Amino acid sequence: MILLEVEKVVKQFAGHLALDSVSLTVPENTIYGLLGPNGAGKTTLIRIINCITAPDSGEVRLHGKRMTPADVQQIGYLPEERGLYKKMKVGEQALYLAQLKGMTRNDALKALKYWFEKFEIQAWWDKKVEELSKGMAQKVQFITTILHEPKLLIFDEPFSGFDPVNTDIIKREILDLRAKGATIIFSTHNMETVEDLCENISLVNQAKIVLQGNVADIRASHATNTFVVGSKTSLNETDFELISQKAQNGVFESIIKKQVTESNNSLLSSLIKQTEILSFEELLPSMNDIFIKTVKA
Repeated sequence: MILLEVEKVVKQFAGHLALDSVSLTVPENTIYGLLGPNGAGKTTLIRIINCITAPDSGEVRLHGKRMTPADVQQIGYLPEERGLYKKMKVGEQALYLAQLKGMTRNDALKALKYWFEKFEIQAWWDKKVEELSKGMAQKVQFITTILHEPKLLIFDEPFSGFDPVNTDIIKREILDLRAKGATIIFSTHNMETVEDLCENISLVNQAKIVLQGNVADIRASHATNTFVVGSKTSLNETDFELISQKAQNGVFESIIKKQVTESNNSLLSSLIKQTEILSFEELLPSMNDIFIKTVKA
């Protein structure tokens, strides 16, 4: 089932084309990466999905129906630029934001108690936001984003300001939210995080979608026919190119490149004839490499 559809969306600002016939589909219960360099159009698209601004043409649909401002209640949006009021107390503000999303005061208090205890931040309740570090404020805003259990969550650089420990905590919470049925759009410049979390992606560059699809399929489609091989003895070049080879603790690790026309099975068969093969793995390009290559093309 498809939760969100963006069809041929166009948006222009004062002579600048921000989005040029952008289309994408986000399946239910997935983590979808929205990627692109600065100024590519990602934030404009996110703002259109959130009904903050309207497209010049094209359409956004939620569960097959054209989105209206009322549908925003079903969305949790964590923007890259944080929006907490610095002079307000944390608990008061979290309660206020929850009620804006349609929660009753009692339901909001109950949910906030659960999350504040889970993140061990009960002591922050009566602190002003300006007293918190960037990471602490980010954790509060993460809670207010997910508190009303929306169908669609949009996270724009959600790990900004977090140390590695808290980044891991939020990653696990995002995966748990997906496991419980949430659909997540995830915008980030960190390609390692994309490989860890995202099933599908759209890469926006200069207002257009330039790459789209399943992450594993995209990496496989950019394969360079390069493999890392662990063996008992050194390898001799036969019908492959030996790029590098080193020995450590009695194991030879070689990086080789096969001929384009040769299958993986035939390559492995020829290696087995030479020596005992301990490991055999294709080296696929990282999403970071693919991002850079695609944007520079």
